[in-house]
Formats: sequence, structure tokens, C-alpha cells
Amino acid sequence: MHYIKLAVLMSKYLIKKVILFYLLSLVTHFANAQEPDSSKPVYHFSGNVSITNNGFSLIPTFSLGKPATMAVLSLGGERFSLDPQFRFDLEGLKPWSFIFMWRYKIINTDKFLVRAGLHLPAISFKELSIEIDGESMERSIPSRFFTPELTSTYMLSSKIGVGMYYLYGLGLEEQKQTRQTHFISMRAYFNQIGIGKQLYFNWSPQLYYLNMDGAGGYYAAQSLELGHRKIPVSISSMMNVKLKSEIETKDFDWNISLVYSFRSEFTKK
Repeated sequence: MHYIKLAVLMSKYLIKKVILFYLLSLVTHFANAQEPDSSKPVYHFSGNVSITNNGFSLIPTFSLGKPATMAVLSLGGERFSLDPQFRFDLEGLKPWSFIFMWRYKIINTDKFLVRAGLHLPAISFKELSIEIDGESMERSIPSRFFTPELTSTYMLSSKIGVGMYYLYGLGLEEQKQTRQTHFISMRAYFNQIGIGKQLYFNWSPQLYYLNMDGAGGYYAAQSLELGHRKIPVSISSMMNVKLKSEIETKDFDWNISLVYSFRSEFTKK
């Protein structure tokens, strides 16, 4: 119990300090940020497709609890991008969630990134029992959300960065669902850390606070990926631990995934 209390106090302290740090950094970099000189804009199409034993949502607190597949895509240029995500339950490829993320990089330098986004539409599906002609049947019922987000990242080096992510979710259905969700996360990024000549790993730990209709909780999570520089397939794992929470969630959850990644760039003629 003493370790949990200490972790919660540390997470509260880090939240205040990191927010202050990023507000100061935002003012400084906004004043000095310059648009890169480029005669021909470069566009990208990238993403990954994964299969996992336990599907995780965008907020690590929630998982499907059974095998799933997910496609994460991105299409755009230097500032604006469309980043949809499609999650399916592997049992019959039933839809789990569809999210269309529209994102714009307000500040985009080598060291500092500030990006605003909007999930429109953001749709999650729940399996509910309904009665049709006197028979009880399972149906996937969609729920819509209006979800703005804000991301900031500061690169300490070419491979190490720290960042903050905030998401607000507003439930749009009249049926029973969470009406307001606040998710704020402090993250670190360790990218392309070499293991020998060809192997590498990416590691991203985070502390976050989640509030759903007034009930709040503190959590810790991490994602770890192991890959080969010449092979587009990697192995990744997500872990989530509840530190202290009023929300009824698992104390510990994890998964392991097989991921295929791709990326291509092109210029407009």
C-alpha cells in the first residue's frame, strides 16, 4: 500500500511539473518556430496492421479481453494528416471501434512538436442482447463520441523524447454511456535503440490520469516493441497497471502482438 501511495503522489507531482514545463516550452518554441523551406511538399502514407491476443483501446485502461486485430493508418503532409484506426474482434471480425483522427501540427521543429486533433467520427461498438420476434439475439450497437486531443513532444536527443497527451471524450448518444472522459498522460519515448547491428527496440512508458463522469484514477502503462531493421515485422507488448482508482478496472492487464509496418513518401507533381 505504501508503494501505491508513493506512486500516486509522484504521478500527481509529475503532472503539475510536466504541464508547467510544456506551457513554458510552448511559449518559447512558438516564438522561435519557423516554417521549413521546401519547394515541393512531401506527403506520406504509412501505418501498421497487428494481431494480438488481447486488444487494447487508445486509452490503455480498457481492453477487449480476447484476440483482436487493428489497422493504424496515416495519410498527409508536413502539417495536416488523416490518421484512422480500425479495431476488430477476431471472432467473426466483429467491429470494436472505428476512429477517424484529423490532426494538425501547430508547431513542428526538430526538437518540439505540438499537434491538435479531432476524432470525427469516433465510434465504439458493444455487444448487446436485443429481442427480435420473441428471440434474444446479440447485436453490435454503435456509440458515437466527439473527441478533441492535444499532443506535445520534446526531443531530448534523436532517439529520446518526453511528451504529454490530453484527450477529451464527449458521449453523443442518449442511451446509457459515459458522457465525459478526461485522459491526460505524461510519456517518455525511447526509439530505435540498437541491440547489436540489426535488432532494435522502442520503449514508451507513461503515467496517466483518467476521469470518467467524475470518477478518477491513476495508472501506469508501457509499450515495448522489438524489431529488425531489414524486416517490416516486429513483436510488441502493452502492459497496464492500476495505481489507485475509483473506476472499476483490472489491476493488471497485458498483451503481445505481431505487427507489420509500412511507410512510403511521395511528392505532388
